[in-house]
Amino acid sequence: MRPGGRIDGIPATFLHETGTRMRGICVLPIPGLTGLSNMMQTAWATPDLDRTMAQFGEKYGIDQFYSTEIAFPARLFDETGEMHIRLALANVDAMQVELIQPIGGGLNRLYREALPVDGSHANVFHHVCVKIDGPLADWDAYFADLEKDGPVGYTGHAGPNVRFAYTDERATLGIWLEHVWYEPEFHAQMAAAIPTYKSR
Repeated sequence: MRPGGRIDGIPATFLHETGTRMRGICVLPIPGLTGLSNMMQTAWATPDLDRTMAQFGEKYGIDQFYSTEIAFPARLFDETGEMHIRLALANVDAMQVELIQPIGGGLNRLYREALPVDGSHANVFHHVCVKIDGPLADWDAYFADLEKDGPVGYTGHAGPNVRFAYTDERATLGIWLEHVWYEPEFHAQMAAAIPTYKSR
């Protein structure tokens, strides 16, 4: 096929740029990390965690979650205080589903402001999460780069075995982007506790 040709109506340049496989023709994908590499979680905010878990069970067959309530010191832009939430976790294949209910006020507006102002029930897509692998030093370097790119919107101290930060990507993605690092042993313990649904 000559340069600039088409395969089934799709420009060949598109196939080369995207690494798409079309009817036996395979173009290698572009190597390297992106700002969304290693995405491992999708998350929704809800005003009523129990109701949302029931909805996910009835509608999508995800009827078992690991759920907990946590409170920890946090920072939202220039404001410091306590973050208090209820959350539920389940894994569907390689993707984690997180449901978050804000408790109280203050910094919880990170989630509350995404919900309907009239108090009605809604499950609102809030963020996706990318996981940073490697030793803690890799997270420290990653976090330093985040701060160079712009203000980190939200971070907190949720325990010695985890580090996380949110960046505000609503102008481009329409949602927040979470960045997380886990101590490997702690991550293995969490993985064992979270229900996992596998397609195969």
